[in-house]
Amino acid sequence: METEGLLSHTANGAPADYGSWPDSEPDGLRGRRRPSSYSVAEELCGVDGDSGNEELYIQQAVVFIEDAIQYRSINHRVDASSLRLYRWYYSRICQWGLGLTISLVLLLAFVERPSSLSVSSDPRHRSPPWEPPCGLTESIEMSCLFIFFLDLAVKSYLIGWEEFRKSKWLIGYSVVIAASVIDWMLSVSMVCDEKLRVRRLLRPFFLLQNSSLMKKTLKCIKRTLPEIASVILLLALHLCLFTMIGMLLFAKTEDETRNGEWRLHFRDLPSSLTTLLVLLTTANNPDVMIPAYSLNRGYSIFFIAFSVIGTYCLMNLLTAIIYNQFRGYLLMSVQTSIIRRRLGIRAAFQVLSCKGAPQAEEDHVCVDAVLEVMSKVKMKSYYRAAITAETHQYAEVGHMDRVQFRKIFDHLDKDSIKEHPPLPQYNSPVLQKLQFIFSHYYLTIVGNAVALINVICICTILVLNSEKTTVERDNYSLEIINLCFIIFYLFEMCVKIFAFGWRGYLSYRNNIFDGFLTVLLFGLQITIDATYGFPYSQGGMPLWEMIRLVNMLIVFRFLRIIPDIKLMALVASTLLDLVKNLRAFAGILVVVYYVYAVFGIWLFEGAIKPTGDTRPSMDNITTNYSMECGTYEQLGYWPNNFDDFAAAIILLYDVMVVNNWQAFIEAYSRYTTEWSKVYFVCWWLTSSVMWVNLFVALILENFIYKWDRSHSCSVTDVERIRYETSVQLIFKEQIQEPTEEELLCYLHQHPHLYLVTHTPSTNSNNV
Repeated sequence: METEGLLSHTANGAPADYGSWPDSEPDGLRGRRRPSSYSVAEELCGVDGDSGNEELYIQQAVVFIEDAIQYRSINHRVDASSLRLYRWYYSRICQWGLGLTISLVLLLAFVERPSSLSVSSDPRHRSPPWEPPCGLTESIEMSCLFIFFLDLAVKSYLIGWEEFRKSKWLIGYSVVIAASVIDWMLSVSMVCDEKLRVRRLLRPFFLLQNSSLMKKTLKCIKRTLPEIASVILLLALHLCLFTMIGMLLFAKTEDETRNGEWRLHFRDLPSSLTTLLVLLTTANNPDVMIPAYSLNRGYSIFFIAFSVIGTYCLMNLLTAIIYNQFRGYLLMSVQTSIIRRRLGIRAAFQVLSCKGAPQAEEDHVCVDAVLEVMSKVKMKSYYRAAITAETHQYAEVGHMDRVQFRKIFDHLDKDSIKEHPPLPQYNSPVLQKLQFIFSHYYLTIVGNAVALINVICICTILVLNSEKTTVERDNYSLEIINLCFIIFYLFEMCVKIFAFGWRGYLSYRNNIFDGFLTVLLFGLQITIDATYGFPYSQGGMPLWEMIRLVNMLIVFRFLRIIPDIKLMALVASTLLDLVKNLRAFAGILVVVYYVYAVFGIWLFEGAIKPTGDTRPSMDNITTNYSMECGTYEQLGYWPNNFDDFAAAIILLYDVMVVNNWQAFIEAYSRYTTEWSKVYFVCWWLTSSVMWVNLFVALILENFIYKWDRSHSCSVTDVERIRYETSVQLIFKEQIQEPTEEELLCYLHQHPHLYLVTHTPSTNSNNV
């Protein structure tokens, strides 16, 4: 779904001017003037200069409906050959191929020099990684660039030159491809021995430009930056103020015993700023105040005041501001998607009304034409069945008007609620009674209770065996317990299949999860019995490994209780929805990680190198190998470095979590320069301050809505709540439907779909 181009109105209630579309829309309707008045009855049929080709109208209607289903813009070429190319381009195989190409070109960073193909990233133990021969990754990359060039050419052709010139993203796409090719040629000419590969920094652009969701998300982030900047400025002022106070409060004195705070944290301005910046994240609390606090408990007031104002007030204020800016993000996405969907449906009606009708005064479409279109549209089967069934209701009349046509496509705004098959019918009263018992909800409760007891037994035995060796462990008792529970799980699965039938049993997702693990556990149990015999007379590591695998699966199977507990089901449902709603944010986070990792390798590759013995003692301390408590070296953070791309990603994640991130700042400033702190602080602001708060804001919005909708519902209604929150009907009351005049305004601005009005004097602005 999209997040821009919302339908808005002016203060006097008139529709807003939609002539200016966002720059992030590659095929939008920017720079066109809106006609003063439109009426369907005034239209003549004229599509790309070919008003007599009825088959073309069918093809156009098919593509417009597919655009509506996928929330795509309809502003593309609509002649027959272009429509065939358009449908081929948006086919599943082409889009998957393009996505695979983007993934492949991004993954090259793990193989290129410096290669990440080693078991460990620790420079003390790392074996020389495999380095690809010159030309291997380069040939793969050139193939990807060629595919991107074809993608650019197809996109440019489909939207036309005029629209291409207005699209900043497509122009940027061209520049990035050209720059990458030039840099690739330089690499080949230098036999892959260049120091910097600039094109590596440009690769994330391919991911950005291919996702309209990510483009719109960037637009939202850009709009939020002024508010974020104001709070960050306030944080900077707070930090500088307390830095000055701290340097005055902990100034150097003649008494060396009282200079601990000055020596460790407030020696100069850079160290003072760094100390308090880290304290803002609470990573060095209470270590930072211990030297002063041990002398006088009153010094704690300074550090507490700094944390209360900065950490608990300003940082949470930043979260509140970001949430306030993004709390309408999902509504905006739905609103814009509704506009695109309605526009695609309206365009399909327009071209179908031209089919077989020399004049468009007949404001209706033929039912047979609609059925023909539905037979060719690529869509989910339950959508096709619902729309086709409703279309057949107008078969006697033979045609439908604009409102009826739009109404039949309201099914696109709904997901199907899965219908469970009917229970099998048994003639025997005994079987009917057993079916009633085994299909009752109480059987699920008993199964959950048994699963809980199983987990408790495993936990108890693990505690008893925690100090024992593999040979000393009582594998026999544990396996007997597991065997009994697995037999019960198998019995439970069989009686449910008896009660619900195979199709009914598999129609429940929790049954699929439950049954799969039960069959797997039963297979493992048979394997153990066949391998080690029964009773288990052989001990040792292989048997323990098999038992451990069984226990892990049993513990994992305990997750079956989630759908049966209302709050847990609600939280799990929220997490599943977040996978869909946060894809754009996760994609941009991947881009940010990628860019910072590349910069980190450029700046700090090989900066930290172990000196002396790999296992230093206190007698083997050098200047660059400090064993001071809490330092990079003392904590053994050697695997966290910028020596290759994979290690850089892990280090950036460790800094984002901000636990002990001061160790990385101190180490790299000591091994390189003080300016290295700028890199880490920028990453902290980007990832921890801004991105984590964005995730929190969207999680809050998603969960609060679901909580408000489901707090009065039973457990069995949670799946239905999830159904409602996963589609446009979630915001049904807030959505503003576009008017007929506004839709016609969009249609008249279409660069390739020409509509001629009867009254040129009153519609002189028409295209």
